[in-house]
Amino acid sequence: MSSPSEVKRVIEAALLSSQEPLSLVDLKRLFEDDIGNDTLRKLLDELREEWSERAVELVSVASGWRFQTAASFRPFIERLNPEKPPRYSRAVMETLAIIAYRQPVTRGDVEDIRGVVVSTQIIQALESRGWIDVVGHRETPGQPALYATTRTFLDDLGLRTLQELPPLEEIARTLQLEPATSQPAANEPAAPAATPQ
Repeated sequence: MSSPSEVKRVIEAALLSSQEPLSLVDLKRLFEDDIGNDTLRKLLDELREEWSERAVELVSVASGWRFQTAASFRPFIERLNPEKPPRYSRAVMETLAIIAYRQPVTRGDVEDIRGVVVSTQIIQALESRGWIDVVGHRETPGQPALYATTRTFLDDLGLRTLQELPPLEEIARTLQLEPATSQPAANEPAAPAATPQ
């Protein structure tokens, strides 16, 4: 077996070259020798520490491990690509919040909570972004689809699990602070989706 230092460099190279987070299973495939999960986690923690004072950091998200720009450097990097991030309507964000905090839910459940009809465009916007998916069907007449958030949703928010979501009260306050007049039409996203870093 290679030395821990060599193994760590291989892991580092794989993570830096990957466009997607890599899971422990992915990382284990790098080595012919059997490297245990505990050893991999220890080496990943060491790598995270080594990169902690740099402009790029190693983070663990729902799909695995990835390098990303440290938060304090993102404003500078965004100057290279001045495109504005997509702004979603209040209806889209409320629907996403309901799905995230109450999942799995049907479209009818979301409508009951919001008190208004949820348009097909809202569900399609969230599905096309990769943030929600059908995870089953409720055993009731019509068998409505059950929606839940995806790993992409967690990855895009930099979270490992749903338990890391902010408290629901904080989300409600944020939604109340946003002026309704500056929002795009309630049934569609304002711009094409871009992956946040």
